[in-house]
Amino acid sequence: MAAKKPVKGYIKLQINWGQANPAPPVGPALGQYWVPIQEFTKAFNDQTKDKMWVKLPVVITVYEDRTFEFVVKQPPMSTLVKSKLNLKKGSWVPQKDKVWHLTFEQCKEIAEEKMPDLNAVDTAWAMKIVDGTARATWITTDIHEMSKAEIAEKLA
Repeated sequence: MAAKKPVKGYIKLQINWGQANPAPPVGPALGQYWVPIQEFTKAFNDQTKDKMWVKLPVVITVYEDRTFEFVVKQPPMSTLVKSKLNLKKGSWVPQKDKVWHLTFEQCKEIAEEKMPDLNAVDTAWAMKIVDGTARATWITTDIHEMSKAEIAEKLA
């Protein structure tokens, strides 16, 4: 078993799919750790070139020898909710206007897509997280009044 390299730091950024370049915020964030910026941007763009519609969270692990690894996460939950409904933004008048409605099936699809990045143990809990994000952007859902047990029963 190979010895682990000592970690120098972690960098968390949000970068558009396939559009990383040395300009801020990527260049300065990587530059402070002496990471080869062109090498990272090429690797990131190659990995994410198929979809260029949203900013993605990326976590870059920088090692003492200036090498790096990165993990690309799923898009933010609010972005997934709004894209499912083809919305540009949430309500224009918070606390008053509900902008749209998510069905049970749409909540399930979003929950399953985001599941790798969530700390939910099952799809029912992930759907409650989707509900919370949707309500924060003033989007109503079918599952708001349902308990986790009722959601799990309906999923079965």
